[in-house]
Amino acid sequence: MPARRRILATAVVAAACLGAQALSGTTAAAADTVVSRGVTIPAFYTPPATLPAADGAVIRSEPLPLALSLPSIDGPLPGRATRLMYKSTDAGGQPVAVTGAYIEPTADWRGAGPRPLVVVAPGTMGQGDQCAASLGLEHPLLLNGQTMSVGYEDVAVYRLLSSGVAVVVSDYVGLGATDRLHTYVNRVDEAHAVLDAARAARSLSGASVAPDSPVGLFGYSQGGGATAAAAELQPSYAPDVTLSGTYSGAPPADLTEVTKAIDGSELAGALGWSLNGFLQSDPSLRPIAEAHLNAAGKAALADLSTMCVGDALLGYGFSHSTKWTTDGTSLSDIIAATPALRAFLDEQRIGLLKPAGPVRVATGVSDNLVPHAQARRLAVDWCHKGADVTYKAVVLPDVGSALLNHFAPLLTDQGDAVSWLTDRLSGKPATSNCWSMPVQP
Repeated sequence: MPARRRILATAVVAAACLGAQALSGTTAAAADTVVSRGVTIPAFYTPPATLPAADGAVIRSEPLPLALSLPSIDGPLPGRATRLMYKSTDAGGQPVAVTGAYIEPTADWRGAGPRPLVVVAPGTMGQGDQCAASLGLEHPLLLNGQTMSVGYEDVAVYRLLSSGVAVVVSDYVGLGATDRLHTYVNRVDEAHAVLDAARAARSLSGASVAPDSPVGLFGYSQGGGATAAAAELQPSYAPDVTLSGTYSGAPPADLTEVTKAIDGSELAGALGWSLNGFLQSDPSLRPIAEAHLNAAGKAALADLSTMCVGDALLGYGFSHSTKWTTDGTSLSDIIAATPALRAFLDEQRIGLLKPAGPVRVATGVSDNLVPHAQARRLAVDWCHKGADVTYKAVVLPDVGSALLNHFAPLLTDQGDAVSWLTDRLSGKPATSNCWSMPVQP
């Protein structure tokens, strides 16, 4: 087997072990449901025509069976789950329905005060509605190609629930909810979805969290960018959601750098998700982008728009965007040369605002998929603004796979990350190590 195919096969196995599974098929509309790559999305995920006025208002809810069992976990997640749809506001200021799941722990909270709540922002799942994290909690197994995606944060969810911490998982804008395409790595959409998930959980009938419950955020990779953006936007968007602590692992803070890194990697399909999401957020960019795409590029974007991670690894691993453009120019070079596209990516930059509450930023020094340097730059930028930052550089050897270099720190650092977050939820002060880094960006 050629070396690249061996690496890709290893990456696919690793993604499966972490829960990043996939489907295959096509997308088509039905009367009250959507069929995405052969999987019927329940009617629950179709938003109503009219949404509530208040951000975080629960639109609908229903019991969610937890079918999840991981090799490292004896039995399912220790809690009772509720499927959610709640109202949020997108980056354009328009109302949007977002889905997710609230999990009530079976364990008691042994800390002081009311039971705390953690919003878990999933890492990259894909762009098809069947990839939504809330669906993955119900249907985690890969059986004859019929599966949902499962988040690689599920061990962290288990740890939180076992500590008596309530968890709410957001599916993000357009992932699960069938009215639009997922706006992958749009910082405002993700931040609002995360913060409104906390509001929804606190107002959910039967939930044991209260309006004064401590709130924490946990996310890695795409989720790390989402929690980082949420910490920055909380003071202006959700002043009622006081953050006790935010964990941001491997955050894609600078999409210009991340776009360069993923081109030609195992996760090259994320280029398509990113561009699809940008065009969903700002349709005025579509003529500009499509002018540079050849038939293969347009077909790849359409195909990827319904894929989960596993399919993208197999179908588009190690693809180069030069094969998708009319003149063989890479997407990164096109973005750099196109003011409107460059300005859009600049608007997605995380690190320009001071985050609320203490934050823990972790990044692997060998991570060349979501590059270590740009994640560390986020911590330095925040330190320069006077934020309470705990920065962790995870030192692991380069194993020759960008995907494995990216995900290994999630597993090795996760226990410490959860402990750090539960300490903040218990009222223990954080100890910033900004002193160890240059404060000038």
